[in-house]
Amino acid sequence: MEELAEHGVFLPPNMQGLTDEQIEELKLRDEWGEKCVPSGGAVFKKDDVGRRNGHAPNEKMKDVLKKTIEEAKAMISKKQVEAGVCVTMEMVQDALDQLRGAVMIVYPMGLPPYDPIRMEFENKEDLSGTQAALSVIAEPDAQLWWAAKELRRTKTLSDYVGRNEKTKIIVKIQQRGQGAPAREPVISSEEQKQLMLFYHRRQEELKKLEENDDDSCLNSPWADNTALKRHFQGVKDIRWRPR
Repeated sequence: MEELAEHGVFLPPNMQGLTDEQIEELKLRDEWGEKCVPSGGAVFKKDDVGRRNGHAPNEKMKDVLKKTIEEAKAMISKKQVEAGVCVTMEMVQDALDQLRGAVMIVYPMGLPPYDPIRMEFENKEDLSGTQAALSVIAEPDAQLWWAAKELRRTKTLSDYVGRNEKTKIIVKIQQRGQGAPAREPVISSEEQKQLMLFYHRRQEELKKLEENDDDSCLNSPWADNTALKRHFQGVKDIRWRPR
């Protein structure tokens, strides 16, 4: 949908990836693109990838799509866990309904039947042979893993983590037969960056100290190891000069 907001509807499969000259030479025509015009008129913004027709919505309609996208992402965000909100299928469906409504506002005539957004809304999208297919695991083929252990369907969660209701664990979904997934890192990537930055600064400081062999600081009052003795003997700040 972000691509829809930027570059308009999907081109027909036989026109994708072709240059304007090739399309003209082959006498191809985007009939659905002529019907699916965004509300308020289109603004041409060429799709460098060559998958969308470049007739994008105007700024007002683009904001409608982008705002709805952000709201939908927030509904299923990992931050919901921190807020103590359990994400349900009803919430996911509500997010999809909001996205569908935003598309209907911007494109009252609908989207082409081959546009992946429409296919997803109608639950007809075919992901076979695509990178996205690797992210989809059918329920019968899914396994839950925690602490290098498979959570078997025949057992309850309390068999693995006890009966403390406030226990928080991170469970990963894995394709059946692929073994245990990679372990969670001990520290986050942001913490690792901060740690490396700290060590880098520390090395720079030590390097400067090694290069600085100036011993003029030894003449400073705080470096005098007899200052305390002279203070108690009352001979502090005595200066001698010839007559």
